[in-house]
Amino acid sequence: MTRGIIIRIRKKTSRRKIKGTEEEEEVESLDEVETGETVEEEVETGETVEAEVVEEKKEKKPASRKPKTTKKDSSKETGKKKAATKKAEPEITEETVFVLPGDLIGTNEEFAPGSETFVRGGDIFSLVAGTVSVNKKRRTISVIPKISTPPVIKVGDIVVGAIFNVRDSMVLLRIEAIKGEGERAFQAPVAAIHVSNVKEAYVRDMSNEFGISDIIKGKVINLENMRLTTSGAELGVMKALCPNCHTSMVKDQGKDKLKCPSCGNIQNRKIAAGFGTGII
Repeated sequence: MTRGIIIRIRKKTSRRKIKGTEEEEEVESLDEVETGETVEEEVETGETVEAEVVEEKKEKKPASRKPKTTKKDSSKETGKKKAATKKAEPEITEETVFVLPGDLIGTNEEFAPGSETFVRGGDIFSLVAGTVSVNKKRRTISVIPKISTPPVIKVGDIVVGAIFNVRDSMVLLRIEAIKGEGERAFQAPVAAIHVSNVKEAYVRDMSNEFGISDIIKGKVINLENMRLTTSGAELGVMKALCPNCHTSMVKDQGKDKLKCPSCGNIQNRKIAAGFGTGII
């Protein structure tokens, strides 16, 4: 015959203290477990109420809604902040002393050479007269010109010059102005017009196309030898003087020739379309 065991566990909590008030409460719980024998056991437990209250508060405390961020996300945000800061950081330039051409302004160990500078033996020198400018972010050093630099002739430029020598196969002239550069001064180089670059037609004698002191308009075709061409309707002689009386000549109407209004002398010339207007 099977015998059953009944275990009764009675938990009794006498008094507990909540928020400064005393309150009595009895809690009874009865657990029965059937085994083979009948045993009755009563256990009284007295637990610290304050600890239970704290535990209840902890259990009732709602979970924080703040989203958790992983290390990877935080690193990305930090990287974005740094990138934004770096992008927003302005390039700081500082203008310092006034220098002349050839003055030492820095070294390759300190800066990278910028505009209007040249390097010799690891040292950076000024190419023009102006103010030294330092870019602290890029670590470059430049010179800001304080005077206008002379214009530089390039291939394709339209120039104006005065002829001072006429030969069989070419004429020599000194360039006095560059179209588009106004009256800015520059070192006037000597240029040449070869017989093959006068016009599209055959030229037998250069003296039939140009004369001493003629003002011509030409186009630069070679910088090494400073060669010009007057081929084209817009290029050629712009002004000419009579070789006899040095009077300014005018176009002979109906002919591709020039005539002196003073002595009536007639001269052949490779005449430009703007002859006598003074417009380049």
